[in-house]
Amino acid sequence: MAIKKYGQAHWEGDIKQGKGTISTESGALKDQPYGFNTRFEGKAGSNPEELIGAAHAACFSMALSLMLGEEGFTPEGIDTKATVSLDKVDGGFAISAIALESHVKLPGISEEKFDSIIKKAKEGCPVSKLLKAEITLKYELDN
Repeated sequence: MAIKKYGQAHWEGDIKQGKGTISTESGALKDQPYGFNTRFEGKAGSNPEELIGAAHAACFSMALSLMLGEEGFTPEGIDTKATVSLDKVDGGFAISAIALESHVKLPGISEEKFDSIIKKAKEGCPVSKLLKAEITLKYELDN
């Protein structure tokens, strides 16, 4: 049985002057504004790229926690940032890359073991599997 969750968006108007709202099934986001100015001009509000980044950072952090747990380790903290790059290509736009940066507080693990586990988490994260963009990973272990 598949777990299904949804996000939804409402849009009114043309691309530059129009505006929209984003909501999630859980209600964590409710009518959050987005538009051309929030996506391309740095105005307050959300945009698809930061939502993808937040989803990827959350999913990666959970995957890493799971894989560390399977090896007998419990992290004190995992803080992950996912920077999503939107580039103009072939007369349009494409998400070309996602840079993951993770700071992990985990005493008692060797760097070699941690390196192996975190790389598996990058590949095994369901959001990583979904995205076709180049996904890079930079991390720091604080043990």
